[in-house]
Amino acid sequence: MIFDRVQKIVCEQFDLEPEFVTADTTLEEVDADSLDIYDLAQTLETEFEVIFNEKALEELRSIGDIVRYIENN
Repeated sequence: MIFDRVQKIVCEQFDLEPEFVTADTTLEEVDADSLDIYDLAQTLETEFEVIFNEKALEELRSIGDIVRYIENN
């Protein structure tokens, strides 16, 4: 399942417990700044073989947004 894989990556990169990372968890709540989001996108691109363009990165607000983007691309 895509969510589970994204959750694992987010937990590893931000040193979080899985219980804290839900589809509704925002990138702001995990204290992700623009560099963190860029690093996360690179990891996700490798894992899922998708490309996050600049516009897509600006529109991502939550873990659910990330999952939906991967599912649709």
